[in-house]
Amino acid sequence: MPEVIVAGAGPTGIFLASELRLHGVDVVVLDREPEPNTIIRALGLHSRSIEIMDQRGLGEQFAAAGTRYPLDGFFAGILRSAPKLDTTHPYVLGIPQTETETLLTRRALELGVDIRRGSEVTGLAQDETGVLATLADGSELRARYLVGCDGGRSTVRSLAGIGFPGEPSRREFLLGEVEFTAAADEVAAVSARVRETHRDFGAGPVEGGAFRVVVPAAGVAEDRTVPPDLEELRQQLRTYAGTDFGAHSPRWISRFGDAVRLAEAYRAGRVFLAGDAAHVHPPFGGQGLNLGLQDALNLGWKLAAAVNGWAPDELLDTYFTERHPVAADVLNVTRAQSELVSTEPGPQAVRKLLTELMEFDAVNRHLIGKITALDVRYDFGPGPDPVGRRQRDIRLGQGTLYERMHTGRGVLLDRTGELFLEGWEDRVDQIIEPESDPQTPSLLLRPDGHIVWLEGAPDDDGGISAASQADLVDALETWFGPASLPSMVQLADLN
Repeated sequence: MPEVIVAGAGPTGIFLASELRLHGVDVVVLDREPEPNTIIRALGLHSRSIEIMDQRGLGEQFAAAGTRYPLDGFFAGILRSAPKLDTTHPYVLGIPQTETETLLTRRALELGVDIRRGSEVTGLAQDETGVLATLADGSELRARYLVGCDGGRSTVRSLAGIGFPGEPSRREFLLGEVEFTAAADEVAAVSARVRETHRDFGAGPVEGGAFRVVVPAAGVAEDRTVPPDLEELRQQLRTYAGTDFGAHSPRWISRFGDAVRLAEAYRAGRVFLAGDAAHVHPPFGGQGLNLGLQDALNLGWKLAAAVNGWAPDELLDTYFTERHPVAADVLNVTRAQSELVSTEPGPQAVRKLLTELMEFDAVNRHLIGKITALDVRYDFGPGPDPVGRRQRDIRLGQGTLYERMHTGRGVLLDRTGELFLEGWEDRVDQIIEPESDPQTPSLLLRPDGHIVWLEGAPDDDGGISAASQADLVDALETWFGPASLPSMVQLADLN
């Protein structure tokens, strides 16, 4: 019997399964489709997602498969130079979603993830000890937990009875890859002209001689599960561009809308949601796939901790309290960008004003920080500002900090050699680096790279104070459960 069932073999589900396997959790991924999806919706990874790949030892593979692009113009297409960002990856990594899935799937299989395609979850029931999933073929599979990563029309979400409030699509777009008889320079010239007034239009070459096309649809389809045909795409090209470019031989054509919805809860007992199953929004800014990967990073180690028996009582609940506000903010940002590409006078006036405001570095940095997810700060209660934020990669005596995070464990970066970790060595790696970046104090990182403890003021002798040591123990107990053995600070308290 697996310990966790993941429904959905897209990037979110596969990455979550890998995170669980890093901690020895037996996981099965079920996907209704018999083969991987060939439709390319997402086209790249933002800075925080690239960092995540680095943290798990996949950075070089993704870098080799992708192309670096500047972040200029990524907020609503407003052309402003991106500000300097506090990351070693201040760019967008252009990589098709299909390639992202291929790399993540290869990694998951290396870790021993069991992926079963053509297996659709059609029912579920749960009790105090586990979840029973019923599959379309009538078979059943039981696990301790189940995570729905099965997209915006999530079956798991519906079966779990989790509400999905929001706004339905008001506009719809056609997206596809087709071949053109028109020359590439003609396509580029016409597209540039159309985009002067319709920023939600695009046509550009892709590998193999085809073109990727996005164009507003004539209306919102009654049944969005029915894909558009070539003639519908050609008609909309003629409507907006005055030509269909001789479109023929489609590889695939799909549709998407600008619906905005956010799950009321990310958990119902032993059932969780992640990725598009928990939130859907327009694609402006390219945050959808990235948001799902970051959900998986947050949930994976916490769910593994519960399976392995050391999770503090409230740990699983922090998945919702941390990620739900992040998703709500992304939904607001994409709503705003969706309005800013409108050709109506009101949105265009706001766009002109925002373009002027982005001349100010603070405004530009704030908006790009939202797109890249580098500005995410989880609310851990009172404490210095870095607590709750992700720690950027830094050079260590041997390699880098992210290179020491490939196992998915917590990290105690000890620049003093005085910190005690007794009782948590099975969950946290201690790195004693007195010569590391002098701007970085001693700190404790969760497996997702977020700071949960920061070295306080030194004692009279310039070392770690007793209060700071006690705060470290509190942070370890809060995020990594009770020590397997009493720590020296705890023993001192008993004496």
